[in-house]
Amino acid sequence: MSDGKCWEPEVETMSREKLQDLQLKRLKSTLINVFENVKFYRDKLNDAGIDPYRFDSLENIEKLPFTTKEDLRINYPFGLFARPMNEIVRIHSSSGTTGNPTVVSYTKNDISLWGNLIARDLYSTGVRSMDIIQNSYGYGLFTGGLGLHYGAELLGATVIPSSGGLTERQIKIMQDYGSTVICCTPSYALYIAEVGHELGIDFSKIPLRIGIFGAEPWTEEMRREIEARLYIDAIDIYGLSEIIGPGVSCECIEKNGLHIAEDHFYPEIIDPATDKALQSKNMGELVFTSLTKEAMPLIRYRTRDLSILDSTACSCGRTHARMQKPMGRTDDMLIIRGVNVFPSQIEEILMQVKEIEPHYLIVVDKKNYLDTIELWVEVSEDVFAEKINDLEKFESAIENKLYGATGINIDVKLKEPKTIKRSEGKAKRVIDKRKGERI
Repeated sequence: MSDGKCWEPEVETMSREKLQDLQLKRLKSTLINVFENVKFYRDKLNDAGIDPYRFDSLENIEKLPFTTKEDLRINYPFGLFARPMNEIVRIHSSSGTTGNPTVVSYTKNDISLWGNLIARDLYSTGVRSMDIIQNSYGYGLFTGGLGLHYGAELLGATVIPSSGGLTERQIKIMQDYGSTVICCTPSYALYIAEVGHELGIDFSKIPLRIGIFGAEPWTEEMRREIEARLYIDAIDIYGLSEIIGPGVSCECIEKNGLHIAEDHFYPEIIDPATDKALQSKNMGELVFTSLTKEAMPLIRYRTRDLSILDSTACSCGRTHARMQKPMGRTDDMLIIRGVNVFPSQIEEILMQVKEIEPHYLIVVDKKNYLDTIELWVEVSEDVFAEKINDLEKFESAIENKLYGATGINIDVKLKEPKTIKRSEGKAKRVIDKRKGERI
């Protein structure tokens, strides 16, 4: 299947013209699928005046209705399924901590497609059949663990389904089994590095060489931190359970944007304020339309992730559009005294300060009718042992850097090592007391 550079060379290097012809054919098929099998979409398409049997232009995708996470919750649990239950072989769902969980389904063909997408992504990062992959994403209803697992096996690599947690055991497995690839969240990778350092592990002496990290936003500064601590290439993989799970896009070895599997997912960037499409290389909200999923295709799903699309060919030879690492979400944006701030802006500054640890918490509150924002950040043992006056100067220096980047005053609170709770999955970076959240 591979030519040595691409897992599916004919598809991954397809011309834009041929790719768009394929996308239109598959989009029309998907529209017919949901029109015939999902009442929610049949009503939506009728209201929009769309005849799926006569859909003949990709440009008309802007006339199609959006789908939101709230639509999935309203149709909980199986209202958006396009196949009967005897054809559904897998169900995943979110935790549902803020209401009904979002439920997604897969046919046998969907599972096969998903595995192939992951194999394509892993191959693009340099993973090969002789690799030993330690899969530390959570298994279960979360799509991460099983999503990576099947693709890694299809590639022919050896898979260790270690799942998350038991960090010392993870490190022992890494050493004893000779893991060459680690798959987990970037924040958990840093925690592994921290625990390994405490155990006296020299990561430069073990076979580990590649990390496949996703499920949460992370900056280039965090990438450099992970690479320096674990002596690996840190690669970003992106996905969302509503669309399929991990495998929607992934960086190649060039690390110059995440290649979207455009033969299976049609990407758009829209202005979240106006819902209008934006031109290539403009920052906006990512929207995806399923092109090949059978069990539960979604039309123009609003991800809330903010990114930029680039349709130019990559230096690796692949021609599918690349998306910039998502550095925030429209619903993650903090509004502090009228100023918009994203946690990624704060992280980017913090990762440039050598004396601090890569563990922080943003605490937002309201006092005397005014918004307040504090940044709790851990410092190393050596820094914390300094005189209090030096610590105050250090806090002020960080506050000045943050003000320069965000335009607001952020009160920095230096914390002792191990003060901030670690995560073995997605890291909790913001506590907004204005919404009733508690530390």
